[in-house]
Amino acid sequence: MNLSHNIFRAVYQESDIERYKSNPFIEALPKVSKINELKIKLEGKVKYDPAAGYLDARQRAHELCGLLDDFFQPLSIHVALEEKIALMIRGGYVARNIATGQLQQHLQNGYERMMTGDINSFRFAEAPSTARCLSLIGCSGCGKSSSVLRILATYPQTIYHEQYNTYQLTYLRIECPVDGSLKSLCLNFFQEVDKHLHTDLTERYGRKRHSTEVLLSFMGQVANQYAIGVLVIDEIQRLGRKQQEGQERMLEFFVALVNIIGVPVILVGTPKARPIFELELQSARRSTGIGSMVWEPLPQYKNRIDKKTGKPKPTEWRLLTDKLWQYQWLIHRDEPLTEEIRNTWFELSQGVLDIVVKLFVLAQLRAIITGVERISSKLFVKVYESELQPIHPMIEALKSGKAGSIAKYSDLQFREIDKRLLELSKQISEVEATKLDSLPFASDSEAMRLYNLLLGMGCDSELLVPLVQKAVKDHPNLHVRGLIPLVLEWYEQTPDEIEEPKEKPKLIKLKDWHTLSSNDLRFGYSQHKKQSTELYQRYKQQGNIFDITAWLKQSV
Repeated sequence: MNLSHNIFRAVYQESDIERYKSNPFIEALPKVSKINELKIKLEGKVKYDPAAGYLDARQRAHELCGLLDDFFQPLSIHVALEEKIALMIRGGYVARNIATGQLQQHLQNGYERMMTGDINSFRFAEAPSTARCLSLIGCSGCGKSSSVLRILATYPQTIYHEQYNTYQLTYLRIECPVDGSLKSLCLNFFQEVDKHLHTDLTERYGRKRHSTEVLLSFMGQVANQYAIGVLVIDEIQRLGRKQQEGQERMLEFFVALVNIIGVPVILVGTPKARPIFELELQSARRSTGIGSMVWEPLPQYKNRIDKKTGKPKPTEWRLLTDKLWQYQWLIHRDEPLTEEIRNTWFELSQGVLDIVVKLFVLAQLRAIITGVERISSKLFVKVYESELQPIHPMIEALKSGKAGSIAKYSDLQFREIDKRLLELSKQISEVEATKLDSLPFASDSEAMRLYNLLLGMGCDSELLVPLVQKAVKDHPNLHVRGLIPLVLEWYEQTPDEIEEPKEKPKLIKLKDWHTLSSNDLRFGYSQHKKQSTELYQRYKQQGNIFDITAWLKQSV
């Protein structure tokens, strides 16, 4: 039998856990990962080459935007979430073992529900449920949905059991419809199953005028027919938001799905979803069968103790920013990540992971456009004020710590920010077009790479232009690696060969001081001109302030 490319043929591994043994649905899953293995599986695979920092601006912009999709740093909360999901998937299959006939009992009960339209109907009262439910609540952008999907991606989603002629969907994610109706939710469910199994459930059930109750019964039956390991329902705050009756019906269905039909459920939503779980104590208690997780932004300071040494570990905020700081496509990317920059970064993002990464990417794009080619606190502030205006209310709410304010702005959309990313990328293309008029070799990618490399080494731009042009012209067969020492040799000889009086140093206007070297006093002034105290401290750290008190003590 030929299977579609997205469907895996079952390969069984005997389980080490007694209650999981001889269960095909469980033994077809990967082994439970150890923590070190899990971190490797979850970690984002960013393709980064330091040499790419010297490519032309447009190429760097493309490399940089890939960071939005490929960067992922596993944290302790991801480990905790993975553990819960692993327990839910395997635990839910314990009472749906196809080898013992338990699944068939659930299917017969499901048929009874389809015929009667009553979600609580059953034929076999002895069909137990070992399923659990997890509610996951957090504000938009904090990484809850992406974390769930990344964890689930460590499992093969669709498995075919040839011996039993049965398909197994280890997980299925559906998003609640904007209109918040249960009927639309059911249709979304059928469409997702069709997409992964190439079935026609939407046509079979969705096109007919079935009541919501009947559709829910169909949904429960399909969930067991294809052995869904866990059903993830995202954006749960949209459901039944217009009327309390709809919320109660929705809650009753989820309780039935877990306790009667036997399918584990993960409910994901913003703080606006809290009232849904507070409608009635009994249902709310049932809906948190394996716990409720509040997915909060990453804190800046949180003590972590190493169990082996008993000493404090670096905070996760520090580990995250240190890791992210490595991925810079800027000429001056070797600038240190100072505490000032780190604190500003947190102040403007409040630890919301999506904003942390997007602020970092936007800052780099802005650094390329302006020619500053480095990240600073001042640049972060400018980017926040100009590019992240849509999320200012959310950030201010998080700073306040007030639950009501946070819930009010918890589900802000980031479409405007994504739009700004595209606009800044376009501006980089325009900057590059301007360079074509100023640099004679701007259309030559190798020459531009050579030029940027030497510029990053501290060479003067005006002296470099003719030297790079000459090197590329005289040595067309040499690569950049061979041209660098040649141009550097010419560069060092240039001042000695000039016999006429030296020209006056080029005047650099105040507005361009931010493009100078970090060690230049003028660059420091451009970053702190309005904060004289900070400017003084910067100069002092660099050793540019004469300590007259210490000198006097030595002189006595």
